[in-house]
Amino acid sequence: MIRRIIIILILTLILTACGAAAPAATEAPALEEPAAPVQEDATQALIAEDTPTSEPTQTFTPKPTYTPSVTPTETPLPPLNLPTEAVNAPARMVWDGNPTYLGDSTPGYWFRVTYDPDLWALTSDQFGFPAIGHRNIPYCVISVTSGRGLPADLLVEHDILYAGNIKFDVGTAYEGEVKKFVTYTGGDERIITGFVVSFEEQTDECLADAVTVLSTLRSVPVSQATPEP
Repeated sequence: MIRRIIIILILTLILTACGAAAPAATEAPALEEPAAPVQEDATQALIAEDTPTSEPTQTFTPKPTYTPSVTPTETPLPPLNLPTEAVNAPARMVWDGNPTYLGDSTPGYWFRVTYDPDLWALTSDQFGFPAIGHRNIPYCVISVTSGRGLPADLLVEHDILYAGNIKFDVGTAYEGEVKKFVTYTGGDERIITGFVVSFEEQTDECLADAVTVLSTLRSVPVSQATPEP
């Protein structure tokens, strides 16, 4: 009986010892904490450090090529074809014509100017109007005219010229500082008529000879006038 009790005690001690050790033997090892994730910003910073910085690219816009503007030049009309001076021509010849201001003139009268045939020749201007052209100064022409409009780029200066009993209103047209032409409008107590003196060169000489002719202006009855060419 005692032996049985001793055996039971021994078995109980053995079982007790085994039961205490079993949890220790079967206890699972502690898991390591997961590594902290690498911060995304840090990763991008590393990538940025390793990536070479690209040079800024400049975009060049080609500038338009400057082409100087071509200023058109005026092509002068050819000089007038003047008739050959008549043999044994008189010292003075006359140019008679219808006054250009008929409303201000007495009907039945024409204008008359006297000229030196050695210097002037009776002809027609480039527009077909009666005129006298200078024999020694190309493009120096006296032709008839009346009031008309002017281009905006022309400036006209006015003056008065007295020649005996004739009073002329003188209009000098300028383009910038260049004198382009001069008009003379006047008459006696019967007629009012207008002339224009045009030129390309020797301006002063042309105007001086033209004033000599225009200063002879007077009115004559149509019955005594020389027909226009």
